[in-house]
Amino acid sequence: MDRRDAIDRVERIVETIETELLPVPVREVWVFGDLALGLDPVDRLDVYLTKDVLLRGDGDEAVAERFVDSHGIEGVGSTVRAEWADRHSEFLRANANGYAAPEKCLAAQLVADDEPIHLEVCNASFEDNVTQRLRGAVERGRYEHLLDPRAVCLWIDGVHSETAVEKLRAGDLPFPTLSAALESLGLDPEEAETAAHEVHAWREEQEGATVRGDVV
Repeated sequence: MDRRDAIDRVERIVETIETELLPVPVREVWVFGDLALGLDPVDRLDVYLTKDVLLRGDGDEAVAERFVDSHGIEGVGSTVRAEWADRHSEFLRANANGYAAPEKCLAAQLVADDEPIHLEVCNASFEDNVTQRLRGAVERGRYEHLLDPRAVCLWIDGVHSETAVEKLRAGDLPFPTLSAALESLGLDPEEAETAAHEVHAWREEQEGATVRGDVV
């Protein structure tokens, strides 16, 4: 993806979040990876969304049952907004247990299947989740699950950062290598190199649109 096209594309994602009803509220939009680093072209556009968890829900049992009958998906009105599902049933997606999956619903609405875009969706802010995911990746030895900490916040709680977008367009944000960034978070040099290698290897295997969701 041409760098200018990648920036325009993430701007359209932000515009959709600002103007359209979503399956769950979104509070933050970050970009990380190639786009944040100033690369051109951008192999994959990596976007992080901080979402809210629906605590009280917005639908009754009749609404929920209607979507079980029509789509075989449970959880409408509790894990995703019932009003959104009524308006955008074509974007309704479920997890392996048959429940509406907010991260998959967001991805379906925001990204086309063939676009080289990866979405990370979590209820925690990017900065908090970087440390949580790093801890979990180290404990399990699954470094491909960590988050690249080199990122730029474009939008938070309704405020769009024009300065951040301008810096992205200029490509003048100073970031270290991934291994150096991981060292600054506490990994020793050898482990940081291993982790960086596994993250890059995982990214190279991905094709089209991908999404990963977690709850902290």
